[in-house]
Amino acid sequence: MGEIKPITQAVILAGGKGERLRPLTNDRPKPMILINGKPFLEHLINLLKENGIKEVVLLLGYMPEKITEYFSDGKKFGVSIKYSIGSVDDLTGTRVRNAAPLLADEFLLLYSDNYWPLNLKKLVEFYSEKNVVGSLVAYSNVNGDAEHGRENNVRVQEDEHVAYYGPFSKDPNLNAVDIGFFLMKKNIIDMMPKDNFSFEHTILPKLIQNNSLAAYVTDHPYYAITTVGQIPVVEEFFKSKKVIFLDRDGVINKQMPPHDYVKKWEEFEFLPGVLDAFTALTKAGYEIYIITNQRGISRGLMTEDDLKDIHIRMTAEIEKHGGQIAGIYHCFHGNDDNCLCRKPKPGMFFQAAREHKLNLTKSVFIGDTESDRLAGEAAECKTIILKTGEILETAVKSLLNS
Repeated sequence: MGEIKPITQAVILAGGKGERLRPLTNDRPKPMILINGKPFLEHLINLLKENGIKEVVLLLGYMPEKITEYFSDGKKFGVSIKYSIGSVDDLTGTRVRNAAPLLADEFLLLYSDNYWPLNLKKLVEFYSEKNVVGSLVAYSNVNGDAEHGRENNVRVQEDEHVAYYGPFSKDPNLNAVDIGFFLMKKNIIDMMPKDNFSFEHTILPKLIQNNSLAAYVTDHPYYAITTVGQIPVVEEFFKSKKVIFLDRDGVINKQMPPHDYVKKWEEFEFLPGVLDAFTALTKAGYEIYIITNQRGISRGLMTEDDLKDIHIRMTAEIEKHGGQIAGIYHCFHGNDDNCLCRKPKPGMFFQAAREHKLNLTKSVFIGDTESDRLAGEAAECKTIILKTGEILETAVKSLLNS
């Protein structure tokens, strides 16, 4: 594939009226709504800077001065910011077309009201591999927890190209949700009409027709500020949290012999230093989640109640020593069940992220197997694998001292 050229420019659509957010948008544009003391747009720009974006082009319309006065040339935020200001009635495509003189040959285009834990390096690698004019990020929505519930608006083919983009619907042929993160080549300008038009409903169908639109499908939850009711959820996500995930068997407790499982409390044995490690993590302010495969249930060697009893007693011992557990997630499926949760698949991480509003890209996972490594990396956590003979307490001390 050759050397992949990084993308260093982001173009943000930030000109809408935000009518569904009234009265919050009576005196400010939607991306300037405060989330935990900062404009939502500032959170986005910080995300872009973390991903190596050097230049941000803001496409404005409604109350542009509120944005330009706050962000100025961007130096205060570690990026260069340029502006393209149009009419408040301009549609998304018109805003992009009018900004043509400012656009790089390839750029990241995004909405100003959606936040997704972007990994731009992986996104660009995918985009380059597909060799297309454009790509979008599509949320898998397997649990129906997206903004429109179980309604989707994209059909992604097995070859990861987009076969359809349109209105939200419960059509079973639709299998993902566009979340407003696109990589595009500047030559899309050549496809644009001269009247006022929507980027999504004019350009994307043209790219689909030419088999030139790919979809990077993600299970990472995204967060939108399109309605007032979503604001508390977004604020919870942006709270400053320190999060760590731990595997169980071989990390917290002694591993049973091959093909055997800890089936009852009497077989559970904490590894040396584990209780102290939990105490240290809790005192340091970490939320601790346990992620564990428990195939013994599907094999009939134990029951869900047996596992629940083990975890109740385990938690009690940890709490007795000053530690806390925020959540425990287990998968009881076997290797051949083709579930989404059994490690090395990252489904349990994503479940925890949805339920507790966690940013996995800023979380840590400690495991002890290759399956753990693959799962942690798929969830995009900072992943630490214990070496043979290494104990959790040692890894925790290193983490807390780093």
